[in-house]
Amino acid sequence: MTMRARIARLRRVLEKEDVRSISRRYFIANGFDGTLTSIGVVVGAYLSGIDDGLTAVAIGVGAAVGLGTSGVWSVWEIERAEARAERHRLERAMLTELEDTRVQREGRAAQIVHAVASASGPLLAITLTLVPLALEGIVFTMLEAVIASIVVGILILSTFGVYLASISRQRWYVAAVRMGLAGLVVAGINVLLPG
Repeated sequence: MTMRARIARLRRVLEKEDVRSISRRYFIANGFDGTLTSIGVVVGAYLSGIDDGLTAVAIGVGAAVGLGTSGVWSVWEIERAEARAERHRLERAMLTELEDTRVQREGRAAQIVHAVASASGPLLAITLTLVPLALEGIVFTMLEAVIASIVVGILILSTFGVYLASISRQRWYVAAVRMGLAGLVVAGINVLLPG
């Protein structure tokens, strides 16, 4: 198959509202998880006595790898199972095999789109949240870097809220506060945990 044909297939798949909707959900849900995980890692690292931003970044990168891998792997398997089930339903209804047809190929392309969206959400969120820690000793003290990371995480969560409000016609500021509050809750719980 030529590159042009693959791009055309990808374009057709991305034009489908159901594909965009599912990918959006995976991106935001896993980005939400990644942001909260990152805030937890940042606060936990600081409270554990880690006084070097790059050490905390290394821990956060480990979390990003785990969540990114989880996002690709789980969504690949989930979407593979769902696509097969849907194909079998269509085959029974149409009384014909759909193996190696446009239906199957576009289903595979949608599966790839979903897996990429699922992995990119936490990777992007964690990377952005860790940026202030990478600047510890250059721009920030460790405490300032931790606070800046929490603020970045809250802004990411609030941005997800604003976006969700825009597609569901809610009040953007209410959704932003609701989503951003989760970051404060995670930071607060980590502070209150013993040890």
